[in-house]
Amino acid sequence: MPDSSNIEGRKLDHIRVVLGEDVNAKGIAPGFAAYHLPHTALPDIDLADVDTTTTFLGKSLRVPILISSMTGGAQSTERINRALAEAAEHLGMAMGVGSQRAAVADPQLANTYQVRRVAPRIPLLANLGAVQLNYGFGVEQCKRAVDMIEADALILHFNPLQEAVQPEGNVNFKGLLSRIEEVCRALPVPVIAKEVGNGISGADALRLYEVGVQVIDVAGAGGTSWSEVERFRHKTDHGARVAGAFAGWGIPTTEAIRQVRQVLPTIPLIASGGVRSGVDIAKAIVLGATLAGTARPALAPAIDERGSAAVVEVLQPISMSCG
Repeated sequence: MPDSSNIEGRKLDHIRVVLGEDVNAKGIAPGFAAYHLPHTALPDIDLADVDTTTTFLGKSLRVPILISSMTGGAQSTERINRALAEAAEHLGMAMGVGSQRAAVADPQLANTYQVRRVAPRIPLLANLGAVQLNYGFGVEQCKRAVDMIEADALILHFNPLQEAVQPEGNVNFKGLLSRIEEVCRALPVPVIAKEVGNGISGADALRLYEVGVQVIDVAGAGGTSWSEVERFRHKTDHGARVAGAFAGWGIPTTEAIRQVRQVLPTIPLIASGGVRSGVDIAKAIVLGATLAGTARPALAPAIDERGSAAVVEVLQPISMSCG
């Protein structure tokens, strides 16, 4: 198992960089600006009749929004996840936690992810890096991640670019499909495949579906670039230049939605990656998404001293404008 203290330091680095540096993707956009929803001057509807409720993983949501996975694994992040979860419960959104690898290695960090007590009704998603299935993790560790937070599903996140440019990266993604299939067969909850900001293609989504993945989160390019995050963590110019070369890499979010929907017309589909407004969410739904995920807009308010109230203040206008 990895040294949890090293992982904890990396978690704090990621928060510091995301909040303090320009880590937006460069030269690539999520694609929402290319789509225009039709304006109707005579809508013939009462706004009070608009219904944004939906069902995800058997639970009702007031809005089709996921607070995407961000953090956990360092003691100071417990407060962040609690604020996010309280806001998600209040607004009727789903929520994912950050990678639980640290807490699998050191159970004393489990509390930094455990938010079910403040969010008893929402869909809550556990999270591990798919590549860890090639580094000693298996069904047992996946079940521990799910049980740790009383999750409704497990995200296996795919971040080959981030791992490739990360100083401590795990880069062996070879042969993962058979390991993913084993997890999908053994786990008592659905498995969600999620990229981290470079997109999932239709072809890759189909391969994942065929081994048992039940939900796809495209997490396309155009929002936060994790190669840019790692660029700011490098201590050498060489490493920073290599990471920086990929700031515009990936499949734009809207293109990823279209590709996945073309090959998998009925699978639950989450659109994340550069989702910054309720209008973006509405466009994602029209393009075929089931939910839309957003992360970075909620991070800064989550560390505000007002906690969940600050998160609600940011996310409520987004939720009100998505219908």
